[in-house]
Amino acid sequence: MKEKISLRTGMVVLFIVFAALSRFLPHPPNFTPIGGMALFGAAYFSRKYLAFLIPLAALWLSDLAMNNLVYAQAYPEFYNGFAWFGNLYVYASFILIAGMGMLLLKKVRVTNLIGASLLASVSFFLITNFGSWIAGPLYPKNGAGLMAAYAAGVPFFWNTLMADLFYTAVLFGGYALVQARTSQPHVA
Repeated sequence: MKEKISLRTGMVVLFIVFAALSRFLPHPPNFTPIGGMALFGAAYFSRKYLAFLIPLAALWLSDLAMNNLVYAQAYPEFYNGFAWFGNLYVYASFILIAGMGMLLLKKVRVTNLIGASLLASVSFFLITNFGSWIAGPLYPKNGAGLMAAYAAGVPFFWNTLMADLFYTAVLFGGYALVQARTSQPHVA
């Protein structure tokens, strides 16, 4: 039994690591595995603290590499020294998405996955664009500024939505496929 739990945990970790590494592939803005990783970890880690810890660690490590090796080279005017953290509003939305996944994905069904993925996209949009407004210098700190921040984020929302649906399908579908292939009944 313990071996089966360890194998399952290892497979879930491996899927999350591969999803995080996909951030290094060329992709449209906001077409990333963030929502899918959070939902996948929430659904399949039996120890719920791992549902937050492992995907969040994968996100943080990939941010560390992206910010310091990729973005710092491409946009040196925005990076002054080593960046230890990415956007805290992204991390906050990630934690919220994992929590929602725990509530919504007690039973992994296609309808639950689609609903959780859509909710993840909307949550990410609302939280990160709010963060853009509150922490950034681009928008006035009033209702019009907040609406401008949300309006500016709309084009990116569609990529987030497609990415969440795509990565949720790939992670959950891939995992189901691996489970089906490794759970073949033994013939005596």
